[in-house]
Amino acid sequence: MERRSFIKNASLAAGLLATAPSISFGGSTEKYEFPLLDLHVHTTPQFTIDNIMEIGKKQGVTFGIVDHPISWALKDDNDLKNYIQNLRKYPVYIGLQPTYPGWYKKYSAELLAQVDYILMDPQMVPMGNGDTWKIWEFDTYIDDTEDFMKRYMDYALQILENEPINIFGWPLFLPVCIARDYYSLWTEDRMQQIISAAKKRNIAIEINDMAHTPHDKFILKAKEQGMKFTFGSDSRNQNVGRLAYCKQVAQKCGLTTNDFYVPEHKTSDL
Repeated sequence: MERRSFIKNASLAAGLLATAPSISFGGSTEKYEFPLLDLHVHTTPQFTIDNIMEIGKKQGVTFGIVDHPISWALKDDNDLKNYIQNLRKYPVYIGLQPTYPGWYKKYSAELLAQVDYILMDPQMVPMGNGDTWKIWEFDTYIDDTEDFMKRYMDYALQILENEPINIFGWPLFLPVCIARDYYSLWTEDRMQQIISAAKKRNIAIEINDMAHTPHDKFILKAKEQGMKFTFGSDSRNQNVGRLAYCKQVAQKCGLTTNDFYVPEHKTSDL
């Protein structure tokens, strides 16, 4: 099954380039103490950047666009360069969403430096036998929950401790088959390990509107320790920028603009 296809339908950063489109927040008739910024949005041939711009104008949401640096998407430097050049015409942030560790070794450092941010999630968990749990799929089966959680934590920490990322996506998401045990599986110790690893490298935590994670207890715990957050719809359709869960839980937790990570809009030499 294609990644996440099962739910497909379900102050400005410093250093703006004078020749680049300016990015601003605002326009919504609703008033919030935080920026309406959706940093986890995908385009498709049917749902284009122009569609996203129209929605952003109507809803008062600023967007960050991501694509996957992988063989079936941005397979090489040429693809990455074209991706950056095409999006620089629009008032959006430009991001990448890698799907496996070490991905960056296949791309030039000069091109990667042109990307505004990198978001990575731990949804492809190694089983230890060469296979991988794709935990977003409905039919993912977990035979031994504690073994899974150990491997899941190991993989999440590997990403947080080693990968060149700015945002940790889909935090605390669990496969459907064990999601009923969410509150018992996400112990204080496991949550603190995630927070400590992210804080050590100044990695922001995504509040994911599609997954409805993380929960308020985790957000408050991270906020108390000075963590930054982002909103992400992980949408590639008309759901971009809706952010209902994100706004609700952010208000519940008393998040303000100071609690949010806003990418730096990079100077482009391409």
